[in-house]
Amino acid sequence: MNKSKFLRVVNRLDKVVTKEYILGMKKGILNLFLILFLAVAVYAGAFLDYFQGHSEGENVRLEWKTSEEVNLQNFIIERKTPQSPYIEIGTIEPQGNNSFYSYLDESAYKTEDLVFKYRLKILDNDGTVSYSSEVTVSHNVSGVKRTWGSIKAMFR
Repeated sequence: MNKSKFLRVVNRLDKVVTKEYILGMKKGILNLFLILFLAVAVYAGAFLDYFQGHSEGENVRLEWKTSEEVNLQNFIIERKTPQSPYIEIGTIEPQGNNSFYSYLDESAYKTEDLVFKYRLKILDNDGTVSYSSEVTVSHNVSGVKRTWGSIKAMFR
């Protein structure tokens, strides 16, 4: 193979590699866009930016933010322990787009469990139901508070 023929082959390979590289970059950018788009979770009529929880003294605080709410009836807060199924512990009415929500679970200290899982049951006006991802909260309350809560519960 002579030098000029060799250079033409190398030049063609360079164009093919460049074309493949550009196509790969386009696919990569598209994949990145899809990942970013899906990072904002869509549940029923609500776009949740985030849903988080943390222990706050005797209680557990849950917080979430929506960027868009369409045809939304309400948020139902559900809690479970490792030994129990989800139960409804509260309901919050929607406030509209770009809203911040906070819910204080004041009954968390009444159980013997130290780990709770929370989720939002999101209900649309047309009856459509969806669930947020779970949030796990480790909660530690003093034995005195837990005992006093149990004693009060016996006399109700």
